[in-house]
Amino acid sequence: MRRIVLGLVLAVATVGTAWAKDEIRASSSTNPPPAEALGQFDRYELKPATLAPDYAEHPANKEALIAFQRNFDERVGAWVTEQNAAPAKHAPARTLVIEPRVEKIRFISGGKRFWAGAFAGSSQLLVKLRLTDAASGAVIAEPEFYQHAKGMAGAWTFGAADNTMLVRTASLARDYLQGNHAAAQGSKTGWEQD
Repeated sequence: MRRIVLGLVLAVATVGTAWAKDEIRASSSTNPPPAEALGQFDRYELKPATLAPDYAEHPANKEALIAFQRNFDERVGAWVTEQNAAPAKHAPARTLVIEPRVEKIRFISGGKRFWAGAFAGSSQLLVKLRLTDAASGAVIAEPEFYQHAKGMAGAWTFGAADNTMLVRTASLARDYLQGNHAAAQGSKTGWEQD
């Protein structure tokens, strides 16, 4: 029994030390405004979300990317469909390319959350949205969005808090697109959540 307890303590200490080295944060609390109002574009092309290579090998991160993509499609995809249904104001129509990229992630899977609970630590997510003019290739904006789910919240909700973090991040991306449609004004990089 003593060996098991000692093993658990060492495992938690090792994992905690490894995670402390890769603290994920947004570079600022606010995103600057895009180079122009997003409503100046007639069409919006949504690219699939990608995962930064440093995080692409971990199975939980791959699982989180799939869930993030689903939430992104539900929120941003619905907005894009609505915008693309409106008549074009320019000839030829101007197209904005929207490319989401998971820059950094630490996602606690359901299995790890079940077995380790709060000891598995917090989930964290940093997503960058690259917005480019399809015709010129000019970068219109690169806002970033950060969210986290604390370890205790993840434990109490059996991982639902970790998954909700993905929903909140997709919602922040949609809010940026909507909020900068009529006028370029920027946005917050995240919401404070536990």
